[in-house]
Amino acid sequence: MDKVQYWLDIADEDVGAAEVLLKNNKLLQAGFFCHLIVEKALKAIVQHQTGETPPRIHKLLALAVKGEIHDSLSEKQLALLEELDPLQMEARYPEYKTKIAKTLTKEKVERIFKETEEFLCWTKQRLGK
Repeated sequence: MDKVQYWLDIADEDVGAAEVLLKNNKLLQAGFFCHLIVEKALKAIVQHQTGETPPRIHKLLALAVKGEIHDSLSEKQLALLEELDPLQMEARYPEYKTKIAKTLTKEKVERIFKETEEFLCWTKQRLGK
């Protein structure tokens, strides 16, 4: 089994889920899935770079460092990682749900979704997939 492709395949599945959530105005959940997509893209890079199973962490910047791509990310990509990190807390720490939800608008999550798709595409190009 191609483990790099595994991570990319499940990221692709999450794109569809995020799109459905966004269309149904489930902004917090759509943002959470955007985090999952980027996390899985970064884990594909870590798998490719190290040949090892990626660590079971959710911090996107830490995964970018582990995958040795942090220095090659654009300012826009770094900003996306920073913006997505708090969105993963919704599923893990419900006390943050209201605080995070108040920061989200349909337009903001649509932009995040678009940038997430671009990040996944960039990842696939970088990996030759």
